[in-house]
Amino acid sequence: MNLLKRLLHLILLCTTLGLLTLFGLYYYVKSDIPSVKVLKDVQLQTPMQVFTRDGKLINQFGEKRRIPVKINDIPEPLLKAFLATEDNRFYDHFGIDPIGIVRSFIVLVSTGEKKQGASTITMQLARNFFLTREKAYIRKVKEIFIALHIERLLNKDEILELYLNKIELGHRAFGIGAAAQVYYGKELHELTLPQMAMLAGLPKAPSALNPIRNPQRAKLRRNVVLGRMLTEGYISQTQYNEATQAPITAKRHGAEIELYAPYISEMVRAYMVKTYGEDQAYNSGFKVYTTVESDIQAAAQQALIDNLHAYDMRHGFRGPEAQYWQAEESLWTTAKILEKLQKVKEIDPLRAGVVTAVNEQSATVLLKNGTEITVPWSGLKWARAYITERRQGLPPKLASDILAPGMQIWVRETDQDWLLSQLPQPASALVSLDPQSGRIKALVGGYSFQQSQYNRAVQAKRQVGSNIKPFIYSGALEAGYTLSTIINDAPINHWDKSMGVAWRPKNSPDVYSGPIRIRRALAQSKNVVSVRLLRGMGLNEAADHILKFGFNNEDIVRSESLALGSASLTPLEMARGMSAFANGGHLVETYFIEKLTDSYGNLLGAAQPLKVCSEDEWEVDQYTCAPRIISEQNAFLIADAMKSVVWGGGSWKHKTGWSGTGWRAQALKRKDLAGKTGTTNNSVDTWFTGFNRNVLTTVWVGFDDPGKSLGRAAYNANLGKQQVVGAEAGATSALPGWVQFMGTALKDEPLAPIDPPPGLVSVRIDLKTGLLSERNDHTSRFEYFERGTAPSKYVLETGSSTPFEEQLPDTEELF
Repeated sequence: MNLLKRLLHLILLCTTLGLLTLFGLYYYVKSDIPSVKVLKDVQLQTPMQVFTRDGKLINQFGEKRRIPVKINDIPEPLLKAFLATEDNRFYDHFGIDPIGIVRSFIVLVSTGEKKQGASTITMQLARNFFLTREKAYIRKVKEIFIALHIERLLNKDEILELYLNKIELGHRAFGIGAAAQVYYGKELHELTLPQMAMLAGLPKAPSALNPIRNPQRAKLRRNVVLGRMLTEGYISQTQYNEATQAPITAKRHGAEIELYAPYISEMVRAYMVKTYGEDQAYNSGFKVYTTVESDIQAAAQQALIDNLHAYDMRHGFRGPEAQYWQAEESLWTTAKILEKLQKVKEIDPLRAGVVTAVNEQSATVLLKNGTEITVPWSGLKWARAYITERRQGLPPKLASDILAPGMQIWVRETDQDWLLSQLPQPASALVSLDPQSGRIKALVGGYSFQQSQYNRAVQAKRQVGSNIKPFIYSGALEAGYTLSTIINDAPINHWDKSMGVAWRPKNSPDVYSGPIRIRRALAQSKNVVSVRLLRGMGLNEAADHILKFGFNNEDIVRSESLALGSASLTPLEMARGMSAFANGGHLVETYFIEKLTDSYGNLLGAAQPLKVCSEDEWEVDQYTCAPRIISEQNAFLIADAMKSVVWGGGSWKHKTGWSGTGWRAQALKRKDLAGKTGTTNNSVDTWFTGFNRNVLTTVWVGFDDPGKSLGRAAYNANLGKQQVVGAEAGATSALPGWVQFMGTALKDEPLAPIDPPPGLVSVRIDLKTGLLSERNDHTSRFEYFERGTAPSKYVLETGSSTPFEEQLPDTEELF
């Protein structure tokens, strides 16, 4: 009896000590046990993804790759593979598996080695989420308590879903969604049984059992998983036999980028980091939908690349990148050539190659990837020798005039054939907006993000040249001028007492038309007329008017050179300012993020751009409306005058017609287009901005070195057809790229002209004098005026008229 009492006391004491130890351990690790909130709101470290407006992936940022998936979206065989391998009694235990612990203990006692793990999926989840990988008994204790805590707060499906999204599976892939993409480039539902088993075998040793690094060991591990699935009855013997014989198909896949648009995605990255901080931006699973449209963005990138290559071809071939062997030497072996080429870094769309043979009018080239191609004469004959930006050699007659065996060159593939090429030296940028909202439809900051991450579309402030003139002319209309006002297009010789020199602004080309209407002066970009208008308005008044278009005060120089485009603006700033002429006089805010969601697609925020409002809408809710900066009538008149930049005016039949500087845009055969060229001194910067009501695009071309001229060249657009174009200008350097892009952007789009608003009248004027005309022939045209500003006098039948001074708001002497 006494023995029994002692035994009971001992059991009671051991139980009490055990409970005290358990409670002691609990309080010791209590600080490491996650709260309910942490467990319910756990944030997976998921990379940020950037998409086009229509949902195509353009970039991914973040060190860890993760694609969160819901438990209901995971194929059942994949779930079974993980359960069979990691924790077959997962749905039966309470977070720890007593049977597994006993089995592991027996193995440890019998062999002296820890060969059998006892960690459940819940314990692995606890370790992966909340604990370090230190090998200590106290960590195992913490693991058990946290596992029990997790089981109490979450159901089994929630635990399994977290585990499968959290588990590390090698190659920076975390979770099965990312692993399927990294190893197979597939969605989960597209995986085969052997591929699912491969993924299920990775948690034991993601590096050592990796099918890319160690395919043989990975195959053995995969077959172990398949064996366990067979034992548990999850697959049949036939499925097992077929799956174990399947080859290893894993290879490294990058993020499935559907459209590479690095400049706009870098703008998104910078904005998100600034707004949320690096850790949250890169690891919170944000899905950022930009405003760019995939087809239009792709067209913008291609147009910029093609336009720079067209410039480069006009200026001649600068020679090979390297000479691997001379003519007198023997031909290198293919292996040796390819070994050398592997060290050459390619820049899309250029491909590195070595000339192995030169025929009369073709060349054979071995590419870096081992492919041998033929470059035909059509892809060679452009290659005049480059001498300087202003001089090129004679047209080649034979391929040997250009190339020789052993030359390492660049080639690129076009729709027609392979083309001898080179890395363009100038830079360029393109920005396209919806002028009604400020939404960026396409943006390209340079030829290649690999070559330069400098985003010229938003960072490069360059002198705008004649692209400033629409803003000058807009101010002139506010000051009382009209589109039919006559200004003298004649040289200016202005003595500057402070400088002791004469300022002589000139037209480009240096040709003068005498008395000329403002519409035609803008269309033909008459510099001296722009200066006279600025003087008529007053310098400060003109500068203040230009500032209304959203430009920074420090960028608008207050000197008469402002009339010639000495202001420095970015292409995005220029596009935004010009939008006012397309949208009826409003200053829109540009934006490039359409919406932001979490990794599951739940909306976190969306753009709310200020809209272009009617007067009635403004009265109701002005806070959602873009501010009006000029009148609707002023905006229309300038936009209509800019149509003459493209379409010219007068009568060609009677030889009184004239063309505008942007006549090449007529190739698009759309009467709804308006635009303006721009060229700075010595052809350093060239521009074209053009639009209809719905699309506005600015293109800039120049060197990153702000003092380097684009030069002059022999025109070569037809691959060999030589035609002198003289100095590069907005019409020859920037406009062709604009035309190519807008051809796609406006394809199948209905005409979207800018309609005349109320408050305008249209009267017939005499083309020579700008006065009213009763004639209905080539000497006259209809012109728009704001009500009350139309001329009141008629031109005399003799051709003479009222003196010009009565039509001029200023009193400057006419030269």
